[in-house]
Amino acid sequence: MEWRDEGLVIGARRHGEASVICELMTRAHGRHLGLVRGGAGRALRSVLQPGNQVEATWRARLDHQLGAYTIEPVQSRAARLIDRRHSLHGVSLLCALLRLLPERDPNQYLFEMARLIADQLGSADHAPALLARFEIAMLGALGFGLDLDACVLTGQRDDLAYVSPKSGRAVSREAGEPWRDRLLAYPAFLREEGYEKPERAELAAAFRLSGHFLDRDVFAPRGMPMPPARNSYLLAIMAETL
Repeated sequence: MEWRDEGLVIGARRHGEASVICELMTRAHGRHLGLVRGGAGRALRSVLQPGNQVEATWRARLDHQLGAYTIEPVQSRAARLIDRRHSLHGVSLLCALLRLLPERDPNQYLFEMARLIADQLGSADHAPALLARFEIAMLGALGFGLDLDACVLTGQRDDLAYVSPKSGRAVSREAGEPWRDRLLAYPAFLREEGYEKPERAELAAAFRLSGHFLDRDVFAPRGMPMPPARNSYLLAIMAETL
């Protein structure tokens, strides 16, 4: 068995004296692991850093085996991502979210989103909005998608301002007004295509929305805490001038 694909490095752990098991989010093969012989050496160590883009060839005798990767660098991002707190925590959060995906389950849409985010993580203007949208997309990919197209009470598609914390369905401003204190805010930038630079309050509301459902439906049932990098990222970006 053999294939070649583009991948985003999301993790690497030592295996034996000189090798590592590398975890990639690939374009056509999903989240996929493989052994990189010599990956612990100086030549490959810098290539196998989270956030880097690589070209990978995977080989195995049988499809279900771990297999081995041959890795070639395509785009090195790690060095600039560690320069600022928010980008360092951002790439850790991105990788933690991608690890939630089933192994070897292709999702080209999430791959393209993750690659775009990795390119933008150095920007405190654009990356936070992209990551908030990515968390919403992750919920859908994991089977817990939110229904945000129309008001659950009236069916109208305009002026959606809230989301029910129980059902994950949108609520219009007028219909939700009597219960606004019990509902989650639905920020405008999540509803409007191309709206990339939200205010701090909108950004906080977006992560509160996605975080509620990620914690309830994804992390808690698995007996896992929310990734520490998530809170660190939010603190870092709120400290930036948005």
